[in-house]
Amino acid sequence: MWRVIFLALVSGLSISWARPRLPPLSHQMVDYINKANTTWKAGPNFHNVDYSYVKRLCGTLLKGPKLPTMVQYAGDVELPDTFDPRQQWPNCPTLKEIRDQGSCGSCWAFGAAEAISDRVCIHSNAKVSVEISSEDLLSCCDSCGMGCNGGYPSAAWDFWTTEGLVTGGLYDSHVGCRPYSIPPCEHHVNGTRPPCTGEEGDTPQCSNQCETGYTPGYKQDKHFGKNSYSLPSEEQQIMAELLKNGPVEGAFTVYEDFLLYKSGVYQHVSGSAVGGHAIKVLGWGEEGGTPYWLAANSWNTDWGENGFFKILRGKDHCGIESEMVAGVPL
Repeated sequence: MWRVIFLALVSGLSISWARPRLPPLSHQMVDYINKANTTWKAGPNFHNVDYSYVKRLCGTLLKGPKLPTMVQYAGDVELPDTFDPRQQWPNCPTLKEIRDQGSCGSCWAFGAAEAISDRVCIHSNAKVSVEISSEDLLSCCDSCGMGCNGGYPSAAWDFWTTEGLVTGGLYDSHVGCRPYSIPPCEHHVNGTRPPCTGEEGDTPQCSNQCETGYTPGYKQDKHFGKNSYSLPSEEQQIMAELLKNGPVEGAFTVYEDFLLYKSGVYQHVSGSAVGGHAIKVLGWGEEGGTPYWLAANSWNTDWGENGFFKILRGKDHCGIESEMVAGVPL
């Protein structure tokens, strides 16, 4: 009996020794991940930022209210080994776009606005190509949560179906009715953008006016969803949805090692939980025998694989398969 207890204690201690507490964003954590020789490579991404800024980026409130679940008849669908919508729908440019949420916990709004932009194009056979405004969603959806201090992806999609969303491009782009007003910040030591801190980026004011010189008017510029729904947390169902209707919004728990992602198929190796984060899930594939979801982040193109990343598929890793939402344009 005592021998069993002793072995259990030793086992528990060896696990804690195997995962040392490393400073977040540090070279020690980068080295530890790369020496673990897992399915991905780490490297420094946020060279000159406050940790409070990084925590603020993870602004998704997980396990929130759920939309009705939409079940696809996945058994009838021939699912390829690899699917990349950027190749499937080459005339929809937003599929290739990476946005930057700046010093604001607006990932919940970005994941929705990005996937909705793609779906508007896909469902119109590329006749309508617009950038849906993350600013309009972030600032005007009171039921979504707390703006830059966090929100619910499901509420964002519901808002699109009930209130509609106008167009709006990247910061300082002057594209669409309401472009994003929070500037990107400098993840690197030398650069022209302002420094990244957790204190900046108050939620913009809701406005029912378009940018000066843009036509049509705000109400006329609204795009609506016909319906919005949660996806079942089943791999085949999610794949069938991506293949049929285009990208979805996903959310998951970010750990400190994810901040250092450079390439490969991410799975958690080291570090504590930072918070909930929403992203756009595009497609899937396999790399070195490891199945992955392909996703677009909203931390600019200087993070990860030019702003994109891969995450382990089929294991509900970090909760990624339990928090997927989508909808169909009107």
